[in-house]
Amino acid sequence: MTITIALIVLVALAFDFFNGFHDAANSIATVVSTRVLTPRQAVAWAAFFNFAAFLIFGTKVADTISKVVHPGTLTNAGIFAALVGAILWDIGSSCCRRSSGSSSRSRS
Repeated sequence: MTITIALIVLVALAFDFFNGFHDAANSIATVVSTRVLTPRQAVAWAAFFNFAAFLIFGTKVADTISKVVHPGTLTNAGIFAALVGAILWDIGSSCCRRSSGSSSRSRS
């Protein structure tokens, strides 16, 4: 594994971490605030379904991306830039705009 790929993987993990703040809060807040589940139960519920979702819903998004994006289209620099942009969007939307927007579900 080259240093470039290792750096991209680390940045991807950082993106997943920052994006998880938004997604976890959005998915857990309602069931905890309405007292349907305790916070511990809600976190366990969300963690299980975040992990097991591909077993239920399949990998259709990944399959589509693999058919649409042709080999050689994306460079390591492009992937790195997209991940950094997504991290900045997450940080900017939560700190500067004070919204709980998720970059994985962003519409703007």
